[in-house]
Amino acid sequence: MSFPQAFVDPSSVAVVGATEDRAKWGYWLATGALAGAGRREVWLVNRRAAQVLGRPCHATVGDLPETPDLVALCVPSEHVLPVVRDALAKGCRAFLSITAGLGSDEAELAAMLRRAGARMIGPNSLGLFNATTNLRLAWGNFAPGSLAIVSQSGQLGSEIAGLGARADLGVSRFYSVGNQLDVGAADVLESLVADEHTTTVALYLESFAGGTRLVTALGALRRAGKHVLVLATGASEGSRRLARSHTGSMTSALDVVDAACRAAGALRVATPRELVDVARVLDVTAPPGGRRVAIISDSGGQGGIAADLAAAHGLRAQVFTDGLQAALRAVLPAAAAVSNPVDLAGAGEADLQVYAKVAELVAASGEVDSVVLSGYLGCYGEDSPSLVGAESAVIDRLGRLHRADAARVPLIVHSMSAASPAVTRLREHRVPVFDTIDAALGALDRATRLGGRPRPAPATERSGPGAPPVEPTGAAVPEPGYWAARAFLTAFGIAMPEARRVTDAAGFAAACASLRPPLVLKAGWIEHKSEHQAVRTGLGPDTAAAAFREMHERLGSGEYVVEEQDTRPGVVEMLIGARRDRDFGPTVAVGHGGVHAELWRDVSVELAPVDRHTAAGMLDRLRSRRLLDGWRGQPAVDVEALIDAIVAVSEAIAATTGVADIEVNPIRVGPEGALAVDALVLSRSAPEAVAEAAPEAAPEVSGVNGHRETTEKQEKSREHVH
Repeated sequence: MSFPQAFVDPSSVAVVGATEDRAKWGYWLATGALAGAGRREVWLVNRRAAQVLGRPCHATVGDLPETPDLVALCVPSEHVLPVVRDALAKGCRAFLSITAGLGSDEAELAAMLRRAGARMIGPNSLGLFNATTNLRLAWGNFAPGSLAIVSQSGQLGSEIAGLGARADLGVSRFYSVGNQLDVGAADVLESLVADEHTTTVALYLESFAGGTRLVTALGALRRAGKHVLVLATGASEGSRRLARSHTGSMTSALDVVDAACRAAGALRVATPRELVDVARVLDVTAPPGGRRVAIISDSGGQGGIAADLAAAHGLRAQVFTDGLQAALRAVLPAAAAVSNPVDLAGAGEADLQVYAKVAELVAASGEVDSVVLSGYLGCYGEDSPSLVGAESAVIDRLGRLHRADAARVPLIVHSMSAASPAVTRLREHRVPVFDTIDAALGALDRATRLGGRPRPAPATERSGPGAPPVEPTGAAVPEPGYWAARAFLTAFGIAMPEARRVTDAAGFAAACASLRPPLVLKAGWIEHKSEHQAVRTGLGPDTAAAAFREMHERLGSGEYVVEEQDTRPGVVEMLIGARRDRDFGPTVAVGHGGVHAELWRDVSVELAPVDRHTAAGMLDRLRSRRLLDGWRGQPAVDVEALIDAIVAVSEAIAATTGVADIEVNPIRVGPEGALAVDALVLSRSAPEAVAEAAPEAAPEVSGVNGHRETTEKQEKSREHVH
């Protein structure tokens, strides 16, 4: 069902549980609703009060003179079902439920809404706000602006709004989705795509059920030109402990969230402070076009710290050209450093305008993508009132530079003062200013990472909400065991050694006669062969028969595989894995492989399938990437063949719905190609397939803050309306 206009700009609102008690939700919803009374009809409902806030009250929704477009509920949990039932009978079709703690009544409430074709935000919501339509149905106050907040935890969403207000960053829309009984985060995100008043979207979720639809919605927001910041928690260790593959044990829930964000062109942040810091930058400037940064400081120590932090963030304070250095020397004293970082060496005390002169020269040089000004500026007038005018003049000049170059070379300021008149003036010019250099450079780094666009949606599970994947010919789920895994992977183009399947000594002898030694013997039904001594390598005519006899006696009858051993020199062992994530669907990972894969834990993850460009980017993020280019005299290996293999495995997991897990470990990459010498393919259980078919069937209560918020809302809703 579509997102109702009643949650954006309702023609009328009824607040059930309205009260004059400021400690209760009914007060905040009533006063907020009445703030928009000039735009819409507002009715207050309270069975025990004749009037509230000077307005007449109605005993029930059924007593209202008309059908309200939106009903806001802040009543005790035991009264929610009767109130909703009465409202549905009245013809109401949009609800906001603040009330929490419904327990088993949630299922009945969901069925009631579904039968009536009605929609609800909540339960356990902190409310909603729309600055443009003057819709205020939430606890607290919101400053209007361009940041939309969609949060599963209402309290955390309020914290983001509060931090933003203190940084002059206002809110365009606020939606606390609570338990997502009906309306979920994806519904709200989709509604924001066409909102011209929103430029940045902040999303906080603790559960990513229906993740493929979320990725689609986030990508649509990015394609609409909006910046998307995702705050997420909970790298689940539980899923890693239960994983049967090396890949599963080496990746976390947040690795997959990061992959989803990259696919959508969004950015994950770790804290509300990080989110607000980068949103402040994005509110006033476009993301930098690259990672080249100029650092200008009036202190060598502060400039050095800024350079170290920039490098830690992957920002490049590269040396200026001789021409730019000569231009800087012309306006700075001989003791100044001009290579980058720039140390003004006291020039600011002699002439405050030097801050602007240097910033203008660097911004116009074409050698940088952003400029960071760090140090004492902002403190001159605060410490020496006689300098207020001069400092204001240089800040006005920096403001003009920022307006002129904001779309090309953003200016970021770190000032030792947090709230001086000069800092206030910088903010009036919409120059991003921070009171710590680590916050300034962290925000710049994150803004730079948002400069890209989302990946085009592959024509599989992520082609649209609810779109089923297409299972191509030959992509049937393989039987258990290594031999079937080989057949499955070679059908997708993965190269593997020549091999034979055997079950007894006679078959083994025949296989050995037809293969080129040295040979490898494997017990094909065992998943992790090295750990169970189920693999023997380097077998020749004199050792093969004894090796098979010993393994057969120890492990018993079964399907054994004998294959030619890869003895090429100069190979690098890598790992390619793919998993079907519960929320986001198929994923693919690549990392340093072999028996020590879990020790190094060097893995990068993306949603599957991936194209060759994305696969190459996965390799570039690895610490072990340099091994592929040749290390300590070793030859460079065939990276293109490895990229082909990553793409093939990603297509295999995306195209075969019955497969849960694929692992190729190791894939031996040499100067002349890549050869997979062991593999694991695991099928999905029936319950897993059912869960994916209805990923949003079981609503989840907000996890981190959920219990405390629920308790508070129950107390604040305890108004005797019945």
